[in-house]
Amino acid sequence: MSEVAAAKSPEPDRRLAYAFAKANGVVLLTAEAPWKVGMSATADPFALTEVRRWLNAPFEVVQLTNQQFDEALSAQYAVSGTAARSIAEGFDADGALDVFASGADATADLLDSQDDAPVIRLINGLIAEAINQGASDIHIEPYENTIVVRLRIDGVMREILQAPAKVKGRLASRIKVMARLDIAERRLPQDGRMSLTLGGRGVDVRVSTLPSRHGERVVLRLLDKDQGLRSLDALGMGSEMLARFRAALMTPNGIVLVTGPTGSGKTTTLYAALNLLNDRTRNILTVEDPIEYAIDGIGQMQVNAKIGMSFAAGLRAILRQDPDVVMVGEIRDPETAQIAVQASLTGHLVFSTVHTNDAVAAVTRLKDMGVEPYLIASTVRGIVAQRLVRRLCQSCKRPAVIGPQERTALASIGEADATVYEAVGCPRCSGSGYVGRVGLYEYVAVDDAFRRLIHAEASEEEMSVCAFRSSEPLLHSGLRAAASGMTSLSDVLRVVSGGGGG
Repeated sequence: MSEVAAAKSPEPDRRLAYAFAKANGVVLLTAEAPWKVGMSATADPFALTEVRRWLNAPFEVVQLTNQQFDEALSAQYAVSGTAARSIAEGFDADGALDVFASGADATADLLDSQDDAPVIRLINGLIAEAINQGASDIHIEPYENTIVVRLRIDGVMREILQAPAKVKGRLASRIKVMARLDIAERRLPQDGRMSLTLGGRGVDVRVSTLPSRHGERVVLRLLDKDQGLRSLDALGMGSEMLARFRAALMTPNGIVLVTGPTGSGKTTTLYAALNLLNDRTRNILTVEDPIEYAIDGIGQMQVNAKIGMSFAAGLRAILRQDPDVVMVGEIRDPETAQIAVQASLTGHLVFSTVHTNDAVAAVTRLKDMGVEPYLIASTVRGIVAQRLVRRLCQSCKRPAVIGPQERTALASIGEADATVYEAVGCPRCSGSGYVGRVGLYEYVAVDDAFRRLIHAEASEEEMSVCAFRSSEPLLHSGLRAAASGMTSLSDVLRVVSGGGGG
């Protein structure tokens, strides 16, 4: 497989037709002679005869597993950002955008489409480029004279395309058709979703539209189904913190909270916790918005505000289903908070998220939602706060020169002499200096001393002093990540900003 991975994809005019390659399990692996043809385990051997006729040259057959074939097919036929840009620039004034598909199969394969309408190929190219770059969101932003497309990659926005303003209405309308939204309604925000495949690779897409001065802004949030669930061990928590978090998850009742801003990986942590407990001896039920991963053995329910299915309504219904473990996607209102507390008091283990900047602030947030301090003290077992920082590219990072303040901060964790690195940028990381992300965590165990402070309605500062006598705050977790060379100090400070009890 190594030579397959290293093979250069042929230019579009030297590729087999996608529909033929997919149907027959064959893919061209080289851009020039000597030719190599990949063949999946379930391929039709007679297809090689057609490949020989088309190439009119001898070739070597490389046996691939079905997974390797799918990866090669997806990588070769996905439309690149350059192709998307050329499509966007190629819209003419003669009405090429009037060619529109009336609908789309909810699980259609983007690469299998034979429709050459420019707007469809542009959307396909943007989604393919976003997936190939590991983006979490696509932002399509209309302005007076142009439309800008930006991707959120590793938590940071990056512009990839500017297109003529005349495409903005057609682009938004086509996406709304694919997401089953009302294309005639342009004055109100709309939300929808669609399931797509890209060369056999499943992708869920959440679609949000928002009216703006120059047209509808569209945001596509991508969820790659093939990435799978992460285990607790793979999250990046320290061994001591992980042991304490596991202990909280194994309690028969109570509340375990995960806090942090949007996009900090809270849901990933909750899914990892659910996966740990999913041993078929427990009845595990969830109410989520949206359901991001389907997990066998767990009952998952989708929030739907249009029909009155809120977190609170879903949680009430779940408690009549005899659950052992309940996961609520977010505690965002007093009603949900009160029901979650009552559920924990009646023998259920409840997982949820709260939007706060650090772990201790979750206690204050619950108080603000009307939960009595004595109930918080008796039900909450542990609180995790987390952030995601970008991982330095190992190919181009270089030692950084830091000032006395940064050196003092490193000294606070016993790493005064550590070498820290900064981002540079190279082709491997697309010039950003970073590849992927790594988690930073703090964990507050609600022990007897912490409960007494909650009862006494102590300040957040007093609770932080108590909480971090035996564990590290979020900032220290970030400093250790920088001292180990995983990330840069600047990215830690960008994300943590001195919070988290540090």
